[in-house]
This record gives sequence, C-alpha cells and structure tokens, in this order.
Amino acid sequence: MALIGYGLAGSVFHAPLIATTEGLALDTIVTSNPERQEQARAEFGDGVRFAATPEELWARADELDLIVIASPNKTHVPLATAALKAGLPVVVDKPLAGTAAEARELAALADERGLLLSVFQNRRWDNDFLTLRKLLSEGELGDVWRFESRFERWRPQPKGGWRESGDPVEIGGLLYDLGSHVVDQALVLFGPAASVYAEADIRRPGAQTDDDTFIAITHTNGVRSHLYVSATTAQLGPRFRVLGSQAGYVKHGLDPQEADLREGRRPGASTEWGVEPESLWGRVGSGESPLTGGGRPEPTLPGAYPAYYEAIAAALRDSAPNPVTAQEAAAALDVLEAARRSATEGTAVSL
Repeated sequence: MALIGYGLAGSVFHAPLIATTEGLALDTIVTSNPERQEQARAEFGDGVRFAATPEELWARADELDLIVIASPNKTHVPLATAALKAGLPVVVDKPLAGTAAEARELAALADERGLLLSVFQNRRWDNDFLTLRKLLSEGELGDVWRFESRFERWRPQPKGGWRESGDPVEIGGLLYDLGSHVVDQALVLFGPAASVYAEADIRRPGAQTDDDTFIAITHTNGVRSHLYVSATTAQLGPRFRVLGSQAGYVKHGLDPQEADLREGRRPGASTEWGVEPESLWGRVGSGESPLTGGGRPEPTLPGAYPAYYEAIAAALRDSAPNPVTAQEAAAALDVLEAARRSATEGTAVSL
C-alpha cells in the first residue's frame, strides 16, 4: 500500500491502522516534508519508502495493490482519478469530494475499471455508534422518533490552515469536516434523507468559515435527525440522545480511539483497544433523567477502527463487500450540499 499525505489524517489514523492490519504492508509514503519523513521512519523503520510526488506512484503501479489518499480535501478528486486511471484501487479520506456529482463520477470510473473505491468513514466504528446499532437491532428503543448527535468542541481561537479556510476550493469548515461524520452516521442508521434544514454560523473572531453548524434531516421513514457540529461549545452536550417509542439512550463523551492514536498507542493482540471505563457508559430508560442516575447503564461496546482496514484487505483479497462505498459518500454529500444551500437561503431543501 502507498499512503499519500502524512499530516493529521495520514500519521494519526491511516498509517498506524494500516501497519497493524494483518496482510497489509505500508510500502511508500508520499511526503516531501523532511520532518514528516523522519517521524514516519521513527515509527515504521527503514522499510518504508518515500516519494516526493504522487506521480512517482503511477510509474510503479504494478508494484502496488492500493493507494490511500489522506491529503488535503481539494486534492481528493484529482488524486483518486489519477490512481484509478493507473489501475489502482483507492481509499480516500472523507469527504470523498466537494460535490455529490464528483463523487458519482469517481464511482462510475471505479466501476468502469473494476476497481475498489472506498471512503474512510472511521466513525462507523466508534464505540457509541456500535452500541447504538446494537440497541436498535435488538429493538430496545422501539420505533425511533428523534436522533440527536453532537460532535462539539471548545476551541475559541481558530487554528488556521486549509481546514479553516474560507476559500470554497479548499472544502474547509465544520460542515464538510465533522459534518461528514454525523451525516454519514445518521444515514447509516435511519436511511435516506427526504429534506434538510441547516444553520451555519461563523462565531470566532478571525474565523473564515463555519465553526458552529446545525443540520436537521427528515428521513424518508419519518425519523428526524438533529445534528450539531461546533468548535464553539463552552459546555458540551451528549454525544447521542436517541428517543424512541419505548425508551431513550443518552451517551456522553467521545470514543477514545482518536485520543489513543494521537498519544501513540496502537491496536494489537496485546492491548485492550477501544474500551472505555464504566463511568462513561450511556444509559437507557424511559421518563428518568440520566443526569441523576436514571435508567439502566448500557455497557459500551469496544470501538473498532481496525475493522475498516481489515474489511479493505478482505475486499481486495477475497472480493468481500466494500465497507464504505462511493455511492454512500455521494448520498452524504447530497445532504451536505443541501445543508449549505439551506443555511444560505434560510429554508428547508427537499431531496
């Protein structure tokens, strides 16, 4: 495998997960930054090679089995296109593209070439999301009426960089960053969107793009999803609050896997991965307040980011299903585009 980009996404998420997945080998990292090259050597040894440009990979296409694109958002479409045309399967970090039309064009190209095209939506393997899917599959909540999901942070000062750029070419802002996660989760849980309403604000002095955004989805099955992504939340709300006809589920706190990866901890047979303490378990109940200990504690399933690349290996080797398809990414982008339009026009958008 070759990895394009060794910034946050490449160094914290992709490279460690690739390197710890049986049957996958991290062969080449594309970065011309000497400090990042040294960082990669320190973790993966002298066996990993480096390339200064992606074009060096296309010339070696017969030596590689997969390209992973973890470079800035604006490069995703041109790099994925070049990789597919070179005959190489591709994993692309979210968002796959800036528009749903571009995502569908990539999907068509991959189908035409008979190649895997997958999107890294790691938060389908968050501990709370896996726990909620279990509760839903077992019918614990009855018919779900409302799904509330929050990905909130307190970062009163902008950090800068392309992720916070107001230039539309950069595909920055929270709507396409954290919004890609919460929208994808809502669609996986409750199916297609019928209509979208959104509010997107710039709250912080000096910020150039949305840093406090709300998205309301009415799904075709009648479930309403209320999704919050923010960098300006001084008091964090529950990660999930799910209300059904029989019971509700409330869960606070973020999955620990990102923090563990940032701290240099790695999944492996000798480590207990993705497990959180009992004090952070969510609660299931009806009519009680979880803030006062109401309802019963629901054990949180372990988070499982390694499962994504295990599924990629199985898809390449055994023709197993693609864990996250480009068409699924396009459906999420339909919602994100509708949300941007709704926030601009101040009206709900039908899909």
